[in-house]
Amino acid sequence: MTEEKKTRLRGFAGIVSKQVEPLNENEKFKHMFKETEEKVLLNAKDGKWAAMLIIDKGKIYIEGIKNEPKENLKKKNAGWNGLISCKTDMFLELLGSEEISMGKVIRKILSGKIKIRGIKHVLVLLKLFSL
Repeated sequence: MTEEKKTRLRGFAGIVSKQVEPLNENEKFKHMFKETEEKVLLNAKDGKWAAMLIIDKGKIYIEGIKNEPKENLKKKNAGWNGLISCKTDMFLELLGSEEISMGKVIRKILSGKIKIRGIKHVLVLLKLFSL
């Protein structure tokens, strides 16, 4: 087996992986993120798995992290720079929509449906999904 062969991602991490990993073939993505190193934890609160989105100098990949125990998701243990936490259907709505508007996301944050930590690092996702 090759080293690139990875373990199968489960649950929410698998869904996110299928959405973002094709960007590794996109030249515009490689150029835009060639000097970026970010780790953003996408936590689907009602699922069993969270997805750690890792951008490492023009490459993007996903790691699955179990939601239980809660200590697995803490910044000290997981090593994330930014965090988005909400229910799975909210993530799917954001990932599946053609355009993610800042106003739409801000309304959901203010209503308490989405929790964000490290907003500066999370804003990388807006550029990412604009590709």
